[in-house]
This record gives sequence, structure tokens and C-alpha cells, in this order.
Amino acid sequence: MNLDELRTVQSKERQKDSLQHLRPSFYQEVGEYIANLEAERERLADAADDPFSSPEVIQLTDEIETAKDVVEAIYERRMGKLVKQASLAAAGMAANDEGLTAEEVDLFDDLVDRIQDNKARVLEVLDNGGDVPPVEDGANSTHESVDSGVDTSADQKRSPTDPAPSSQPPAAGDTREPESEPSADGVSVADAMGGDFSSAVGEGEPAEAPPTESNETPPPPPPDEPPVDDGPLEDATEGTTPEPSASDLSPENNVDGTAPKTDETPAGNGADIERTTVKITQDVGSILGIDDREYTLASDDIVTLPEQNATPLLEREAAERLE
Repeated sequence: MNLDELRTVQSKERQKDSLQHLRPSFYQEVGEYIANLEAERERLADAADDPFSSPEVIQLTDEIETAKDVVEAIYERRMGKLVKQASLAAAGMAANDEGLTAEEVDLFDDLVDRIQDNKARVLEVLDNGGDVPPVEDGANSTHESVDSGVDTSADQKRSPTDPAPSSQPPAAGDTREPESEPSADGVSVADAMGGDFSSAVGEGEPAEAPPTESNETPPPPPPDEPPVDDGPLEDATEGTTPEPSASDLSPENNVDGTAPKTDETPAGNGADIERTTVKITQDVGSILGIDDREYTLASDDIVTLPEQNATPLLEREAAERLE
């Protein structure tokens, strides 16, 4: 096992839609290969005066990191194909489960079993018409206790010394309004609700709006007097032109009353970004383009990148321009 073999496996996995055949011990061999590289790097680092500047140590470090990245890319690529084959096998269709590693065989069998079990559960629900299992009597008693608890909670809040509410209606001459019961800290309900009168009124009790001139019915005028105009106050003076308000004279409005023109050009969505097509010659990994898109770049990939992202790759000879 070496880095060239890993790159070859990665290239074939990218080109094929089906799973390529790998040895059952493929991942074990890769693990042993990386472990040998790490042991060799540790040995060279102990022998070097300055391991951080030793060329051999740096080269081994790069090879270890590259091997890990390549084998992870191989695994992720094969997982998508493996899940697809497992779904076909669970549905009773022909599936290609040959050439899997030992770890992939275990995962394949587990996926098939789980998909089949889940399908059986769904079909069972459909056969039962989607009926939910009946609720036990204990649950009903719980609801009854909750309902009764709501009714008794108000009684529990009332202290023993408070007089019981009178069942007789108030006398006709008694015009006193019941005083609102203050809260424990001396703040009324309206104050607690931010002074909103409508929110302080309980359910079922409509709020009485203060009397205004607009909702009062004027008395009928005498026969020798003209009828009272019930229109708005600002129109009471005839022949006067209302002065424009400060908002009408704001610089946001034109003289003719039309709204000022705004920039109708929408914000850039990346369509005006210059792009170029390049061929990747080295494994770069994932980068974030100036168009807010993530690009995963590997050797031999042909991609179209924004010019500002492609230029550094061309300067590092990690890509070749195709246009």
C-alpha cells in the first residue's frame, strides 16, 4: 500500500457510478500504511536536531495528511453508492454487493435490515388505517383531575377571610363600581400589562371607550338653525388650504409629490463575477469561493471557478487554465 495506489483507487471511484471491487482488508491495509509512516516520522524526528525544519519529517507529514484525506474521500464516495445498493436490496431488487470491504459488508447488511424493518412498521400502520392505540383510563382520569384542578385553583387563591361573592344583584341606587383588587406588590393589572387598557379587560367584558365628539350623537338642531356638521374638525374652516406637514416637505419626497427614484439595480448575485475554467493538477481540498460557494478540488478535476479564486491556484501551479 502506498499513496499512488490510494490515488488510483480514488480516481476510479470518481469515474464509475458503481462500486469498484476492493480487497476486504483495504481499510486495514491503509491503517497499517499510515501507522508505518507515523512511526518513521517519529524516528526521524527523534534523530533530527530540529524536527520542525527537517525535510524528511516535513515530507512524511505531508504524505500522512494526504493519505488520510484521500482515503476519507474514497470512503465518502463509496458510502453514497453503498446506501443506494442497500435500498435496492431491501426492496427485493438486484443489488451489486460484490467487492466490498469487511467494514462495508457489515454496514450493507445492517442497512438492509433496518430498511426492511422500517418498511414493515409503515405497512402495519397503513393496514390499521392509521389508528392510534386507544388511550388508557389513567390518561382520562388525569385529564379530569386537571380540569377539576383548574376550577378549584381560583377557590384556593381566595383567602379564608375574604367574603364570599354575593349572589344578589346590587341595589338600583348603588352606582359604585367594584374596586380592582391590587396585586401583591401594589401594581395594578393594567400597569403590569404596560398600561394597555384593552389587555387589562377580562375576557367577555368589552372595553368601554371614553366618550369622544366623534361617537356622540348630536342633539337635533332647532328648526331655525342649520344642521350641525358632523365632519372632521380640520374641515370646519371652509376655504382654507391645509399647510403641508413636515413629512411632506422632507427631502425624501419630490416637489411634485412623487417618491424619489431609488436604485433599481438589485444587489449583485454573483452573475457579474468573472469566471474561468481550469483543470486541477493537485489535491487542494475544499475552498470557499467569492461567490459563497464551496468547491472541493481534487487532482484531474475540471471546474469553473471565479477568477479571483482561480488565480492563486494557477500561480501555485495547482491548476491549468483551459480557456
